[in-house]
Amino acid sequence: MREGATEATDAEGRVEVDPDLFPTLVGEHDCNLNLIERSFGVRLVTSGSAVVVQGGGDRVRRVVQLLRDLVESPELCGGGGELRVLIERLAAEPGARLHDLVAHGVVVGKRRIVPKSAGQVRYLEAIRDHDMVFAIGPAGTGKTYLAMATAIHALKGKEVERIILARPAVEAGESLGFLPGDLLEKVNPYLRPLYDALYDMVRHERAEAMLERGTIEIAPLAFMRGRTLNDAFIILDEAQNCTSDQMKMFLTRMGFNSKVVVTGDITQTDLPSGQPSGLVESQAIMAGVEGVCFIHLEERDVVRHPLVRRVIAAYARHEERSRQSGSRRGVE
Repeated sequence: MREGATEATDAEGRVEVDPDLFPTLVGEHDCNLNLIERSFGVRLVTSGSAVVVQGGGDRVRRVVQLLRDLVESPELCGGGGELRVLIERLAAEPGARLHDLVAHGVVVGKRRIVPKSAGQVRYLEAIRDHDMVFAIGPAGTGKTYLAMATAIHALKGKEVERIILARPAVEAGESLGFLPGDLLEKVNPYLRPLYDALYDMVRHERAEAMLERGTIEIAPLAFMRGRTLNDAFIILDEAQNCTSDQMKMFLTRMGFNSKVVVTGDITQTDLPSGQPSGLVESQAIMAGVEGVCFIHLEERDVVRHPLVRRVIAAYARHEERSRQSGSRRGVE
C-alpha cells in the first residue's frame, strides 16, 4: 500500500471509505488508484481506510468527487476496460461526473450498464423520450449495445411484450442463395453480433428460452415485410446497408406501443457504388418529423480499446486528404 506523502502539493483532499469497501475501491495491487493517478495527474496516498488526494486544486476537487461517486457505486470498481474508459472520459471532460453517468444507466438483471460519454447520455435520453431514434456514428460508440440494454430493460419492466432485432442479412440486396445450409444457417453469420450483445446481458439459457418463445426475435430485415409490430421494442442494426425501399418498409412496420431504434455508420456502407443508403437519405426525409430524434455519435464516444479511437481518427484524416486531393484535381 502507498502510505504517507513526501512531496509538496498545491492542494489536498481526503475521502473516508468504509473499511469493508476499501479493497474494492483501490483495486487489486492499487490498480484503480494507479489508473486515477495517471488519468488526472494527481497523487493518491492511502491512510488507514482513507484516500488522500494531492495535486492541483481543480484536479483534487474532481478526483475527490470521483472517489465519492465510486464509493456510492462500488459495482463499477471491478477494474478492467470498462472502468478505464469511464475514468479516462471523466478526466477528458472537466464538466462530467460519474454520478450523472450512473444516473442515466440502464439496469439489466444485476448489472447497471452505464453510458461512458456525454454522447451516450444523450442517446439514452433520446430513446427514453422519443418513439423513433436514429443513432449514427462510428464503430465502438455503443449504438447497438445501449439500444439492446434499453430494450431488455423495457421488456423486463413490462413496457413492451417482445424485442425484435433486425439487420440487413448481407450487403445491399440480401442475396443468400450462394451460402450453404438452410435459411437459418445462411443468415446466422450476419446476425451474430446481435446474438453476442444479447448473450452479454442475459444468461445463455435464459436468452435461448426467450428466443424459442419468440419474446426476442432476431431476423434479417427481409423478414419484416408485411408485418405490423405492436407492443415491441424494435432495433434495426447496420442500417447504412439498407436501400431506400428497405428503410421505408422497416419504418412503416411500427405498431402501437412500440419503440424503434435505428443504428448505423454512414462511413462504412457496403451498398454497390452509386446506390444511395436508406440511412443517409433518412436524415433529410425524417428531419423535423415529430417523435423522431437523430443522435450523432462521434470519435470521442468510442468505448472500445483506445487504439480503436486512433484507428477511426487516422481513417478520417486519410479520407479528408483524399477528398481534398480529388477536389484539387477536379479544379485542375
